[in-house]
Amino acid sequence: MGEGIFEIECPCCGATIEIDSATQVVLSHQRPEPKPVHQSFGDAVKQLKSEESTRDERFDKQFQAERRHGQELTKKFDGLLKKTRLEGPVKPVLRDIDLD
Repeated sequence: MGEGIFEIECPCCGATIEIDSATQVVLSHQRPEPKPVHQSFGDAVKQLKSEESTRDERFDKQFQAERRHGQELTKKFDGLLKKTRLEGPVKPVLRDIDLD
C-alpha cells in the first residue's frame, strides 16, 4: 500500500476496503469469502439442539434477574414511602415570586 492509502476491514461483513486519504475515494472493495454452509441438514439440527439449552439457561437467568430487580425496587419504594410518612408533610419552599 502506498502512503495515504488505508485498508479497512468492515466489522459487520468482513469486507476489505482500500481508501485514498488524499482524494477520499474508495479504491477497491473485496468481499469476504463466504462461510461454509453446514454439511447436512442433520448437522444443522444437532447444532440448534445443542444451543437450545444455552438459550434456555440465558433466558432463565435474565428472567430471575428482572424479577429480583423488581423486588428490590419495590422494597426501596416501600422504605422511602414509610420514611416520608414518618417525617410528615413537607413545607413548600417560598420563592421570590410567591412574596409579591
